[in-house]
Amino acid sequence: MSRVSQAQAQENRRRVVAIASRMFREKGTAVSVADVMKAAALTHGGFYKQFASKENLIDEATAHAFDKPAAYSAEALEEHAGEHEAARRTLIEQYLSLWHRDHAGDGCPVSGFAADMGRETDQAARAHHVYINGVRNLAARLDTGDDDGMAQLCTMVGALALARATRGNPISEELLQAARTSLTESGTGQSAE
Repeated sequence: MSRVSQAQAQENRRRVVAIASRMFREKGTAVSVADVMKAAALTHGGFYKQFASKENLIDEATAHAFDKPAAYSAEALEEHAGEHEAARRTLIEQYLSLWHRDHAGDGCPVSGFAADMGRETDQAARAHHVYINGVRNLAARLDTGDDDGMAQLCTMVGALALARATRGNPISEELLQAARTSLTESGTGQSAE
């Protein structure tokens, strides 16, 4: 049996973290270590050479999710650089899209980890801290000057969670549309003139 080089070991670790990040957002942190390692095409025993515990993996997978540019919002950042209101509206449209509803693994870690962070706060302390900062940062991107973006974020995350839970029924798209309309037409947080 040949030893894995240090460079290969680091690459394997990065791959496990990225796969776990995706799987945890899709299925929750109850996904087993064995399933993560199988998806990474590595042995279960190899996990313990790289990570102290599953909680350590949850910490790293959460940080990874918040560190990488989100597929649903990268366009908003690039397309509207310096135009906060246009970027905010594009972010809302992309966040509350059918694509984002159907691609939780590539989606927002705020919505993807929400249920698990509420259950795992004592076990994954670093992940919880990273998550809280991620919530604040996303809310700040929604700030309109009249509010801090928190209520808008709650609407977006709630609508996305409900749309995912009702996927396959017309109400799923209705929920997304209702939230988009509320946030971009009447619920911008800016006072009417």
